[in-house]
Amino acid sequence: MSHNVLFLDGPPEPLNLEEQILAEVEAHLVRLPVGADEVQRDRLLADADAILCDRYPVTAELIGRALRLRAVSVYGIGYDNVDVPAASARGIWVTNVPGFCTEEVADHTMAMLLAASRRLIALDRSIREGHWAPEAVAAGAPRLSDQTLGLIGFGGIGRAVARRAVGFGLTVLVYSPRTTPEIAHAFGAERVELPELLARSDYVSLHLPATPATRGLINAAALAYCKPTAWLINTARGAIVDEAALLHALRTGRLAGAALDVRQAEPSPANDPFRDLPNVILTPHAAYFSERSIQELRERTARNVARVLKGERPDSPVNSITGLLGGAG
Repeated sequence: MSHNVLFLDGPPEPLNLEEQILAEVEAHLVRLPVGADEVQRDRLLADADAILCDRYPVTAELIGRALRLRAVSVYGIGYDNVDVPAASARGIWVTNVPGFCTEEVADHTMAMLLAASRRLIALDRSIREGHWAPEAVAAGAPRLSDQTLGLIGFGGIGRAVARRAVGFGLTVLVYSPRTTPEIAHAFGAERVELPELLARSDYVSLHLPATPATRGLINAAALAYCKPTAWLINTARGAIVDEAALLHALRTGRLAGAALDVRQAEPSPANDPFRDLPNVILTPHAAYFSERSIQELRERTARNVARVLKGERPDSPVNSITGLLGGAG
């Protein structure tokens, strides 16, 4: 029996790896054409046994139009673009790819921290403008081993950052409701409550998913706890930060700087006010990327679908389908 797998969005063409894996279960990969309207999309959804997507909104309405759907496989760790309860109610597996970019995001976080600490962007800019005044440009630069890093969230990525930070001599604080003091200590860190972490940290780094509980977690009230010399680093999800509050804190000197890989709107708009601030480091949601991480992402995303279409449990489900193995069948 052949199957249709609809690619809504994700890594750029070619999709040879996905096609090869799906062919093993007689599944045909169908791409949503660029610029397709809802009529074209719904026609493809009607024949779809599974969906591959990255950030495309897989709403309850969309799920309701895909009567054959058995799996929604997300390219990435976050799956806040998918209405998981609606999928679960239909017996549809939702899957993600946890851990595929742990090393890359941890490295990117430390790169941002080091760039902020060592005034790397400002020093580079000064050279390009024809100056040679390292002490003037880097005035106030701290010794890193005298600094404190606060990690909000302590899953695989947070723990990987902690290992790196301890190696640089940083004091590491952790806030995570599920993390015990003993677990934090095993990674060379101290478990504290959120207000204490914000007040003590020279760098606050976010490593938690976007959920109703975490959206806007870093707001004006949270930023008020921070040192005026502190930096905020976000390689997690843009929705965790109240960008209006952050912008005000950066403009008024309430916060020294921010290093942002993720934003509320992606791509960020042409008139993005953060681009004009000299105390902001911006990267285009690139922390996850390496050639190896992308290969692993594509392979595991496709294999989740292949397993469901074979009537098996996917490797990394985010929901539980009671009484079913292969989904809605």
